[in-house]
Amino acid sequence: MQTPTQTPAVLTRPVSWFLLAFGVWSWVIWVTFVKNLWKDGSGLAFDDAGDPTAYFWVHLTLAITSFLLGTAVGLVGLRGVRALRRSS
Repeated sequence: MQTPTQTPAVLTRPVSWFLLAFGVWSWVIWVTFVKNLWKDGSGLAFDDAGDPTAYFWVHLTLAITSFLLGTAVGLVGLRGVRALRRSS
């Protein structure tokens, strides 16, 4: 049985730059969000004793997940940009 030849996927320049920009945006937005969550004084993130609430843990989990996904998307964009520069 012959295996089909695989050709690598090629991202266009605009798509590569968009994905890279999205990754950078994720770093800026989610790091800022976590800093603000940590300094929250409204009583949502920390109770009167200073212990984290469920609100804190849910939003921290969302931020970390979004940060990791944004990082992965940004890395795909970076690889696309680097591949386009090598082929030019």
